[in-house]
Amino acid sequence: MNHKDLDAWKKSMDLVEEIYALSKFFPDDEKFGLTNQIRRDSVSVPSNIAEGAARKSDKEFIQFLYIALRSLSEVETQYMIAVRLHYVIENKDIENRINEVKKLIVGLRSYLLKKSNY
Repeated sequence: MNHKDLDAWKKSMDLVEEIYALSKFFPDDEKFGLTNQIRRDSVSVPSNIAEGAARKSDKEFIQFLYIALRSLSEVETQYMIAVRLHYVIENKDIENRINEVKKLIVGLRSYLLKKSNY
């Protein structure tokens, strides 16, 4: 399975761009804190989808999808922290993108689970 063909990977790549753009507005003193963390976690989502897709078995792919979901949950939490700390204003586009990516990853995971009878 080529990761570049997966909607979950494509939309998570879009999310990375949105997170990088959003985090430009974080305070300079967050450069090595929240800015770095949210960027690393956003990059982790499509990276884990890609790595999982390159694995030999669906079981391994599913494990990487779980990791991608964990990273996505961290991105969502860090985004919410940034809003609460007033580093950025609430952004429904980012919230919608996070939810969209989550649904796509869960859907892909469900497909693989059914296909492989896990």
